[in-house]
Amino acid sequence: MRLKKLKEHLKTQLPYKRSQRVGEQIHKILSDIAIKYIDLSSFGFVTFTNVNISPDFYFVKVYFSVYQPKKETKEIETGLNNLTKAFKKYLAPQLHLRVTPDLQFIFDETLEYSEKIEELIKSIKDKEKNDS
Repeated sequence: MRLKKLKEHLKTQLPYKRSQRVGEQIHKILSDIAIKYIDLSSFGFVTFTNVNISPDFYFVKVYFSVYQPKKETKEIETGLNNLTKAFKKYLAPQLHLRVTPDLQFIFDETLEYSEKIEELIKSIKDKEKNDS
């Protein structure tokens, strides 16, 4: 009985997919690189929000958001994608994979989307208060 509980406990504690673990590792390393080696202050305050890695570990989509942007989001996205060689240069020694994956930076629109939803909810609540 005790062995059965232990097995169930281990199943719930099992690490997730390797691609998720590597994705989290890449996320952490890229954040460190942005702080230590590559100056992104010309774009604003850039944060990497999510990383999706392909199952074969050859391609990585890095989602980012910008607080107080100094340029348009498309310009920032293009600028970050132009810096992929620099990111890969610092990523390769820290990432213990056979091949360093290709990086693609994509603007994360979820924050803007959530702000729009919050504004809509707030306007609906204000209308309900005014109608009462």
